[in-house]
Amino acid sequence: MTFEEAKVFFEKDLFATQAAGIVLEELDENHCLCTMKITPNHLNAVGSVMGGALFTLADFGFAAASNFIHPGTVTLSSQIEYLSAAKGSLLTAVTRPVKEGRHACFYETVITDELGTKVAVINATGYRK
Repeated sequence: MTFEEAKVFFEKDLFATQAAGIVLEELDENHCLCTMKITPNHLNAVGSVMGGALFTLADFGFAAASNFIHPGTVTLSSQIEYLSAAKGSLLTAVTRPVKEGRHACFYETVITDELGTKVAVINATGYRK
């Protein structure tokens, strides 16, 4: 799968791309970079970016990264650590493989805001069908 093919394929993820506004910016076998502009729809009652919005960004990055070379990979588990409140208006998620096994894979996603603040770290385990 090429980057352009992946971009077209993952545009079908309407929750991530339309509801959350996530954009797949870069993708290859070593990393995935996605962005999400923070809008009022991403904020919780106290005005911070909702944890679910951050998790959606990370989950989309994992899906794109893990399926780029191995289509059919699904999430077995994910763990998110919220580190800091997001500032600014743009979030960036970089997902990288940690280990690629025959059936299991492990990825880490780091979400930062446009000021360089590390907002969250997500570890995901996938299964290759």
